[in-house]
Amino acid sequence: MSKFKSEDILQGESSAFYRSLYKAMGYSNDELEKRPVIGIANSWTTLVPGHANLKQVAEFVKNGIYRGGGTAVEFGVIAACDGIAQGHDGMHFILPSRELICDSIEVQARAHRLDALVLLGSCDKIVPGMLMAAARLDIPAIMVHGGPMAGGVVFDGRKSDLTSISEARGMYSSGKIDFDQYEALEDTACPGCGSCSFLGTANTMCCLTEALGMCLPGGALIPAVHSDRMRTAFASGIAVCELARKGVTSRQIMTPEAMENAVRVTMAISGSTNAVLHLSAIANEAQMGVNVLDLFSKYNTNTPQIAKVNPAAKWDMEAFWQAGGIPRVMRNMRTLLHEDVMTCTSLPLKQNLDDYKFKFPENGEIIKPLDAPFGQTGGIAVLRGNLAPNTAISKPGAIDPSQHRFKGTAKVFNSEEEAEKAILGGGIVDGDVVVIRYEGPKGGPGMREMFMAMKYLYGRGLAKTTALVTDGRFSGTNNGCFVGHISPEAAEGGPLAIVEDGDLISIDVIDGKLELEVPDEEIQRRFTQWQKPKRKFTTGYLELYSRVATSAAEGAVIKREAE
Repeated sequence: MSKFKSEDILQGESSAFYRSLYKAMGYSNDELEKRPVIGIANSWTTLVPGHANLKQVAEFVKNGIYRGGGTAVEFGVIAACDGIAQGHDGMHFILPSRELICDSIEVQARAHRLDALVLLGSCDKIVPGMLMAAARLDIPAIMVHGGPMAGGVVFDGRKSDLTSISEARGMYSSGKIDFDQYEALEDTACPGCGSCSFLGTANTMCCLTEALGMCLPGGALIPAVHSDRMRTAFASGIAVCELARKGVTSRQIMTPEAMENAVRVTMAISGSTNAVLHLSAIANEAQMGVNVLDLFSKYNTNTPQIAKVNPAAKWDMEAFWQAGGIPRVMRNMRTLLHEDVMTCTSLPLKQNLDDYKFKFPENGEIIKPLDAPFGQTGGIAVLRGNLAPNTAISKPGAIDPSQHRFKGTAKVFNSEEEAEKAILGGGIVDGDVVVIRYEGPKGGPGMREMFMAMKYLYGRGLAKTTALVTDGRFSGTNNGCFVGHISPEAAEGGPLAIVEDGDLISIDVIDGKLELEVPDEEIQRRFTQWQKPKRKFTTGYLELYSRVATSAAEGAVIKREAE
């Protein structure tokens, strides 16, 4: 039996055919002689700021692979920008792109008998898609990120970022700032490459990659422009060769215990609600046999929130990194973690935490000890009730305590665009619950983010006096009272489909309840009159996705029928 998969096609007299193809690209006999062939899945693109530096990062990874005794081969992976796709039809494609990323990496790795993978990605769906591929393939793998963007000019009391522009539009529409102030942010909010400088889904998933043990300690939050980013890339190239030699595969790292660690860390840092979707999808690919939503429900009440950054506080990702980042968070909460889990260093988590050297002093305003947390419960809540018979997701860590229990009057919209028009036009007032439906995995399709709607509410001064519920998703940077991922979704006949203007909706993110205060008989009467809407897309990838995507409660993955 071959030590490396690649030996089957690269060693011996009968393999001249395959070696010739490699040599056509300039590979030498030495590179093809009993070395692990390490694939670099590079999602570099000039469409996504978080990935614009990955060409340079890849070169350091390659140098590390050769230093570690491997042979590097590189291939491209698609990457779509949530920001550029935000607020229009492009957002339909963003979540479904995760499945394409996973599938394409599987195809490349299997077709070419790669021995291991280095996964290069930074942003929202690319990181989870790559981790899903690693879990599915179950070969040695390590993740390398491009790093967060630096913060922009100070605006509204904190360093600005991309979302500041949306908030500013709401402020401008309500006369709080003038046009010159609004326009100036365009050139100053995003000063360079990197994943957006707040704890949105992109940086949350980078943090959870580290919590899962799939990137080097401290690797999640090194800023894109910092030289440590390249040193970590080089070290990752060496580390993946060690994983290949020892035969440590992804599923030996991404275990049920590692998933529990990741859920705990999500709670502790009040990460993006999208983490629930993505961790569910990763667990599915790794065949862990765990229900991630149940883990979030289980650990919410006994995992204190010990880190607070934007959108829950003014601090950006660079400040979080300087405060110690995920190593500091995990060290502070180590009594709640499984420390014996294997990691991509080929060492257990306990040793990684013991050995880690912090380069900057602690900052107690960003990361607190376990016995003096920001809050006694986690930053993510799973809700259930007659409006969410399966589940819904909220983020108490980004909601003002005054809104942890909220009751209001429904204003119902059948699309994101309809709601945004009403908000900017002054159609939403204090005490309203904005209901946006038919935006779930099937109904959207693609489960778009209600990012703009929330930012417009903030900009118009309604963030603390209104709420928003949807079967769609939210950006990790959203704050205010919101509930998403409602399952079953409206397009599948979930109760969200029969909500009417004027209905009372009760939200309780502490006790985990989401209720439509309408008599059961009236709910049943409305269901008898409801008709399932036609699919919005009848051709292409979204037609397929709208037919086979699972619910948000199952990770919105593509369902594959059992034999």
